[in-house]
Amino acid sequence: MKTFLTLLLLIPALAVAQTVPPANPYPFTPSQDSAYVRENYQKSEFMVPMRDGTKLFTQVYAPKDQSVKHPMLIQRTPYSCAPYGTDRFRRRVGPNAFMLRDSYIVVYQDVRGRWASEGTFVEMTPHVDIKKGTADHDEASDTYDTIDWLLKNLPANNGNVGQWGISYPGFFTSAGSVSGHPALKASSPQAPMADLWRDDAFHNGAFMIAANFGFYAFFQEHKQPTKQNPPSLFDINDPDGYHYYLNMGPTANSESQYYKGRNKYYHENFEHPDYDEHWKKRNILPHLKGIKHAVMVVGGWYDEQDLFGTFNTYKAIEKQNPGIQNIFVVGPWVHGGWAGPSGQTLADQDFGSKTSPYYQENIEAKFFKHYLFNETTPVALPEATLFETGTNRWRSFDTYPPKGMVQKQLYLGGSGKLSFTPSATGAAFSEFLSDPAHPVPFSSKINDGFSADYMVEDQRFASVRPDVLTFQTDTLTDDLTLAGPILAQLTVSTTGTDADWMVKVIDVYPPNAPQNPLKKDVVYGDYQQLIRSEIIRGRYRNNISKPEPFKPNQPTQVSVELQDVLHTFKKGHRLMVQVQSSCFPWADRNPQTFVPIFSAKEADFQKATHRVYHGKPGVSFLKVGVLAP
Repeated sequence: MKTFLTLLLLIPALAVAQTVPPANPYPFTPSQDSAYVRENYQKSEFMVPMRDGTKLFTQVYAPKDQSVKHPMLIQRTPYSCAPYGTDRFRRRVGPNAFMLRDSYIVVYQDVRGRWASEGTFVEMTPHVDIKKGTADHDEASDTYDTIDWLLKNLPANNGNVGQWGISYPGFFTSAGSVSGHPALKASSPQAPMADLWRDDAFHNGAFMIAANFGFYAFFQEHKQPTKQNPPSLFDINDPDGYHYYLNMGPTANSESQYYKGRNKYYHENFEHPDYDEHWKKRNILPHLKGIKHAVMVVGGWYDEQDLFGTFNTYKAIEKQNPGIQNIFVVGPWVHGGWAGPSGQTLADQDFGSKTSPYYQENIEAKFFKHYLFNETTPVALPEATLFETGTNRWRSFDTYPPKGMVQKQLYLGGSGKLSFTPSATGAAFSEFLSDPAHPVPFSSKINDGFSADYMVEDQRFASVRPDVLTFQTDTLTDDLTLAGPILAQLTVSTTGTDADWMVKVIDVYPPNAPQNPLKKDVVYGDYQQLIRSEIIRGRYRNNISKPEPFKPNQPTQVSVELQDVLHTFKKGHRLMVQVQSSCFPWADRNPQTFVPIFSAKEADFQKATHRVYHGKPGVSFLKVGVLAP
């Protein structure tokens, strides 16, 4: 689940651009931001009434210069718009420091039932398409009512409104985009939560134990307006997440021994392990219709929290709102990384330039300025601006997924072979013993169980394990660029009645890969960089709403959607695929017996032998898009 933020000169479509970071990437240093805001903005606080009478706490930072009219930018958040008090100022207002010089009226609001606002908070508030009266309200109507009140009560506004938000605030931005208010001219959902069962709480049925467990300890119910969060329900006092969650035992123990029913949001996961109506009505994607204004969806290739939300929010808006300006930006960032000061490195990887300030100045600032200041010159922003990893360059496209992709199949073969042609010889399957008492760790590093670094981490720690199957191509004789979604279609069997299936796509460096002088402790020769991975709880292979057991030893098909990429495997590298059955404690352990996961006891956790077939009775392959350089 959510943590607080892990805190181009654009050229014609289908062309390529290399970033050149500006000489002075920020107009102010972080230590100067607060002084600048205090000197140039005045702060006000209001309780803004909604249509049902509920009042939402709202902060306004307005430019002191009232001789000209200013557009408004709104962020609605469940994470508090602190600091509270008209004499206490944020260090920075707005999406980024470059935008301070454009003088927006910046508005922050505690959403319904959170912090200083009245009302009752509901996780991922279900959208009401047809509202029949004041009692029918949702995040779209709260956005509409907020905009309407601000336009009538804030002096010196120019009548244009924009909104932005990252992560959970990204969901509120998505929901607000369908408010229908005519003054709303630009929205930017960034790493937006979209479908909680698929985004954060679960990944295809596998419970995100470390993320959820750590998040809800501090994200608690506010039964009345408050400006102070209650203390955490408990402390996680073991820095080794793998040890901590393994020592916890079955997933059920996280509720019975730690939360003890004291957090209704955490408990909702236990009440709804399947994709039932509880989750379906919280999925905002089908409701992203009727949008009339410009939208810019932003995300990171290495978003450890809302990768699904990023790609599927863009795709849903694009499909359901033909003709609007809906642009897409993805960079080499972790969750919220584009809002930071650099974006050049992640763990062992160096992307060659400060990608975050580049985006902030050349894309985000231009987007909002164009639509909110009534600029008449066309904004030079292409449909999709994507950072291509592997080559470390920005590329722009007039469609997404990019035109010109060729769909191919990468076949898993005997003796660990991986090829674009199926093997006619070799063993019919590869197998491994999966032991829930010794799950495959999601990272080789000691961490709290939820680290973004794993998104690019060296996978050599996993490839040496006997419970991880490894397949790789021959050395590439030319560059190979994969673009768009990746879908793994496996033929598998298990001696148990349930199993998780984890698939990873990896870039294997050549033995003579040069060292990075800034990373002297990292051996890049034969480095196995993770590019993309995903998991599915096998019981949901046919229907995410109706789990069903595996029949022991009977081959069956399992599909795993890995999400999108834009990565070039360079000449001299290899492409590797790993298949495993655990990724702990990023995902909780599957007992490998068909029992309800949230009531499974220690005795239900059983060893099982899993097979992945690459001959009769079936093949296993990845469907990928190959893009010309």
